[in-house]
Amino acid sequence: MASSDNEDPEKNPISREERSDSRGGWSAAIFIIFVEVAERFAYFGMAGNLITYLTNELHEPIPIAVKNVNTWVGVSSLLPILGAFIADAFLGRFNTILVSSTIYLLAMMLLTITVAVIPLHYQEAIFFVALYILSIGLAGHKPCVQNFAADQFREDTPRDKKAKSSFFNWWFLGIVIGASVAILVVIYVQDYVGWAAGFGTLTGAMAVALVLFLFGYKKYRRQGPLGSPFTSVAQVFVAAARKWRRCLWRQRGSGASMEHPLVCLDKAMIVDDHDASCMTRNPWRLCSQNQVEQVKLILRLIPEWMCCLMFAVVQSFFQTTFTKQGSTMVRSIGSNFMLPEASLQIFVSLTVIVVVPIYDRVFVPTARKFTGQSSGITILQRIGIGLYLSIITIVVSGLVEAKRVSIAREHNLLDNPKTIVPMRVWWLIPHLKQKEPRSRQSRLNLDDQDPKLVAWPILQITETSDPKFNRDN
Repeated sequence: MASSDNEDPEKNPISREERSDSRGGWSAAIFIIFVEVAERFAYFGMAGNLITYLTNELHEPIPIAVKNVNTWVGVSSLLPILGAFIADAFLGRFNTILVSSTIYLLAMMLLTITVAVIPLHYQEAIFFVALYILSIGLAGHKPCVQNFAADQFREDTPRDKKAKSSFFNWWFLGIVIGASVAILVVIYVQDYVGWAAGFGTLTGAMAVALVLFLFGYKKYRRQGPLGSPFTSVAQVFVAAARKWRRCLWRQRGSGASMEHPLVCLDKAMIVDDHDASCMTRNPWRLCSQNQVEQVKLILRLIPEWMCCLMFAVVQSFFQTTFTKQGSTMVRSIGSNFMLPEASLQIFVSLTVIVVVPIYDRVFVPTARKFTGQSSGITILQRIGIGLYLSIITIVVSGLVEAKRVSIAREHNLLDNPKTIVPMRVWWLIPHLKQKEPRSRQSRLNLDDQDPKLVAWPILQITETSDPKFNRDN
């Protein structure tokens, strides 16, 4: 998208007009916070109690309901890759957020109508259609909102840099508040007032947030599509494949090993006779050194990503099996109040409130004295700690379940799985409170990156200024 003053959008994607002081900053970012808080409010209010709706209202067996929840969560987690591609290559962040938020709102409206008026024998099919329409809305919303918020703060002024740091502290706090209110209030409404009232509350919140987001239209700094980073990755593989017969020559003392399995990608940088005869560089035949090295970094990260798969498996238990586990335990507080089983997830948010200040103000400064790292410990160490806590979580939850089963056996309740076992639900708190420190470690890994690159921390491929590799510039 070309700017009005003929600037190159690739080099300067935000136009001079939109760089003016009247656009961006806190006056624009506050509207983006509203839409994100509302989205998290709607998501946790729906996903946090989804297993209860499937088992109690649609009468699905627990294994089938768990499978359906995990399948939906998995699809909703993968689709943002496609949504980010569409935003980068075609729509831009603002348009993607607007379209996806509208789809999100329509899906919430359909969910509300389904649980309110659709007959039960048609309800399941329509409910799942609405659920996966919601996934489409999430696909565009999740990868763009935080990056779009970062666009509102410039990097060339100390004032904006300081404001951005403050903004993301409030951003995270807003998400925690939105999720906590949904878990405490909306889930209670769903269980004890009605599902239509619960989903209607979520729909209303999303509608208000979308209206507020549009109110900030004239204040936003907006950019057009910048091109998908997937294209740059594909170019390296295609260029290397085209020259696979070519021999590589490595200068002695360059430090690069010809035996490294990824050295074959260096063939994408070879200038052959065809490249030399062309006036402009064909990016599908000749790639920059920086571009090739970035792709190598992506490939080296794959083992780390694979190790983190089990972390996601552990997280999947909290909205499914742990919730159903709590439904069979004593949840009364006093004589007149019954805590909804899905509201046990509030202890995750409470852990955030306690752990984050301790981590940032106590652990990091103390660790910094021993390690010399500005962040206290390295990113890989954070990931390792998170995985270690995941192991402890599963061990503790297994011990608690063994205790629950033994009590059920003592009272001859094994043949009555829906009967309340005389065991307090507070036994579940230890492994619920271990979840968020693990999640916090993952978030801190992203916090070390420029917020604009959070959705694509490695895939931001940039061209080198070396004219040997950028002959078209």
